[in-house]
Amino acid sequence: MATDPQRAAIWRDASVVDVRHHGDLAVILRLKVPERVVHRPGQHYVVRLRAEDGYTASRSYSTVSAPSDDLVELYVEKVPDGEVSGYLSEIVEPGDELEVRGPIGRWFAWDGRTPALGIGGGSGVAPLVSMLRHATEIGRPELLSLAVSAWTAEHLPYREELEEFGALVALSRQKGGSRLDAAVIGAIADPGATAFVCGSARFTLAMESHLLSAGQPSESIRVERFGPTGED
Repeated sequence: MATDPQRAAIWRDASVVDVRHHGDLAVILRLKVPERVVHRPGQHYVVRLRAEDGYTASRSYSTVSAPSDDLVELYVEKVPDGEVSGYLSEIVEPGDELEVRGPIGRWFAWDGRTPALGIGGGSGVAPLVSMLRHATEIGRPELLSLAVSAWTAEHLPYREELEEFGALVALSRQKGGSRLDAAVIGAIADPGATAFVCGSARFTLAMESHLLSAGQPSESIRVERFGPTGED
């Protein structure tokens, strides 16, 4: 019998159930994945596009949905001239099918049973929202602390959901806003928790440095980096 990792490695044709746009910044896709392997918060899916001539392009996107959700939710940030994000944000409609593979990743995955600190910048909040939803559904919100950053309120995905959960929100380019600086991170660092940091290279390097300076054990810090996004 195939194990979950073996099953997760199989490419499947997922049906697009819902398409919602986050302004001009991104698109939120909800997919029905046949014979879905239940993910852990923090894991991701690979979406592959295939042209008629056989050319393929693929990108990875974190799951936003809770493991209990029947559908897989992905937050796809629009990237200038992006092959995959452009198609997903401008062409895909409900009823379409997409090739997907996942869930993937064990390093940046929360078990939902131990304390966790999530720090995300811009679209890097996506896997943290999956953690938030899971913690809420299992009745253990006290296990998860969140701090998130974006340029403005409009640039922060899932802002209302994050605020309702009690996340610390820093808006660096909004009037009266703030940043996740060394003092802020020092106040929330928790040596007894696993720290999940997600965002651009610049953001994650700064957050990791702040955590280490605050005494967060290096072995407790897990980082996921990607390209430029709306945070600093």
